[in-house]
Formats: sequence, C-alpha cells, structure tokens
Amino acid sequence: MKKALVGLIIALILIIPAYPSFGANAPPAEGGILPKISLPVPGDDGYRKYLGLKGAGEFLIPQIKAKVVLIEIFSMYCPHCQKDAPVVNDLYSKIMSDGALRDDVKLIGIGAGNSDFEVDFFKDTYGVKFPLFSDNDFIVHKMIGEVRTPYFIVIKINKNGSHKVIYSKLGSVGNPDEFLKKIKNLAGLK
Repeated sequence: MKKALVGLIIALILIIPAYPSFGANAPPAEGGILPKISLPVPGDDGYRKYLGLKGAGEFLIPQIKAKVVLIEIFSMYCPHCQKDAPVVNDLYSKIMSDGALRDDVKLIGIGAGNSDFEVDFFKDTYGVKFPLFSDNDFIVHKMIGEVRTPYFIVIKINKNGSHKVIYSKLGSVGNPDEFLKKIKNLAGLK
C-alpha cells in the first residue's frame, strides 16, 4: 500500500510540470484586466443593439458600448445559478428601468461548459432577457481560472477603451439593490 502511494505521489510530481496550464490561471483580480475573451457577435438584432455592436464575427468584452459590464459565469446545471436566476433578472430589470444606468451598465452571461442548446434552455426556463453566450469547450472558463458558479466579474471601461476589473467574486448577487449600489460606487457612477 505504501509503495502504491509513493508511486502515485512520484507520478504526480512528474506529470504536473508537463502541464504548465494546470492551475496556472487565477480569476481576474480586482484592479487587473480581463483576459482577451472573444465572443461571437449575437445574431439577434436586439442583443447587438443592447451591446452596441455591429456586423458579425467576434468581439472582446471591453468593446461593448458601456461604462460598466457585469459578467455572470453560470452553468445550466448549477443549482445556485438556477436559484439566483430570478435575482439576476431583477438586477437586469432595475438597470433597464433606470434612465441613467440603462446605457452605462450592460449585463451578459457566459455558460461554462454549456452548449448553445443548454444556454438557450437556461434562458428560456428562467426568462433571461440579457445576452447569454455558450462556452461549450470551457475556453473562457479556463481563461478566468476555472471558477465555480455563479461567478460575477464587473469591469469598468474607460473612454480610451482600456478597462479595469472592479469586482470579481463567487456567489449570488444577493440583494439586487445593494449589489447595484456597490457596483455604482466601485465604478464611480451616480
């Protein structure tokens, strides 16, 4: 038994360096920037207009026409994401009903390991109105440190196109009013 355990430990010591990406990425740190996450421009005209995007192809998140972008990393299979969906929908409704925030704050979701079908199922089941993107092959998920779900990242986009992560946390948004107040304060919005 001891020989097997020693053998396993030696194998792990030899294997881990062969895979440099193993545990190499951490979640985006507050004060840092997002990795270059490329997403498909939505085919839906309403979503393109909401995000301020034109044409087809791909875009980077800081190209969204907003001062602040809230990114929810979710999974259709995550019971916490399912439970939090009405709260996030309420957050989106509060943003959209506030004339001052409607153009400044945008919300998107990225389904970690979810196919287009699974993302659409989540959107339809929970009545999600904001754009959701699939990450079927976990590409984005790996880039942001393989976070658990739900995970929220908020970036502030500067006038020159640069951006900064102002919020990066695991868990529910909690009270949508308090969450929105916190994000407004962090972003310097009125």
